[in-house]
Amino acid sequence: MSVRELVVLGTASQVPTRHRNHNGYLLRWDGQGILFDPGEGTQRQMLRAGVAAHDIDRICVTHFHGDHSLGLAGVIQRINLDQVPHPVSAHYPASGQHFFERLRYATAYRETVKLTETPVVADGPLAVTESYTLEAYRLSHPVESYGYRLTEPDGRRILPERLAAHGIKGPDVGRIQREGVLDGVTLEEVSEIRRGQRFAFVMDTRLCDGVYALADGADMLVIESTFLDEDVTLATDHGHLTAGQAAAVARDAGVRHLVLTHFSQRYSEPAQFERQARAAGFDGELSIAQDLMRVPLPKR
Repeated sequence: MSVRELVVLGTASQVPTRHRNHNGYLLRWDGQGILFDPGEGTQRQMLRAGVAAHDIDRICVTHFHGDHSLGLAGVIQRINLDQVPHPVSAHYPASGQHFFERLRYATAYRETVKLTETPVVADGPLAVTESYTLEAYRLSHPVESYGYRLTEPDGRRILPERLAAHGIKGPDVGRIQREGVLDGVTLEEVSEIRRGQRFAFVMDTRLCDGVYALADGADMLVIESTFLDEDVTLATDHGHLTAGQAAAVARDAGVRHLVLTHFSQRYSEPAQFERQARAAGFDGELSIAQDLMRVPLPKR
């Protein structure tokens, strides 16, 4: 049975706190694992969350500020130490190539795993697999930053009542799915389009076109909400979003499940973020991220 869930490894903005580690998020998607923004301490958080190095197939870094990338050195070395049996791909802004290389080779270790570097140079697709297309879109932050989006190909949902109306049952159900037609009845007549799931990951940014492109129609949107709405000037000045801004994006984009994260240490009450998100008019499923939380993607 396929598993699609977000494993939250860390949720702190800029510095860790007593209750929040630096950023880190693992998306489990049908047997693959995509690790986003491994900040300092990610390797230990993986241990606490039951995430193994073998679970990582792809690493996506939004930008090279320390709270989003300082854990890269440890994660990459752990992948090699554990001799992960499959190749791993890494995506990050091309302008940060020197930072990636410094982190990848921060200390001596034995390389045992093929790590493919695929820097992001512009908006658009980065990788296409059987179960998703990975895209990146430019965000607005003091350093070059990109958000990421996974889109599953559309499929088809068989409708039992239509099968019954055409007298199709047993092995013939599989046959019409494979061949597309059975005794003059087409697959389209007994099924409907099942839209593929969409996942979006948006970190440090002001409001910009990239935020909306990433969030559009997402089943799950993981998005930073560093500040509360009363500190919107601070948010804009430092290239961040408020809880209300993030929720308004989700509302306008038709997001099903909104996950707010990346919280400033100045706030101690998570419920404030939920209140402001609801006040902004988002009425979908809402999670205020906590370290080690697991959040399943909405059912298709």
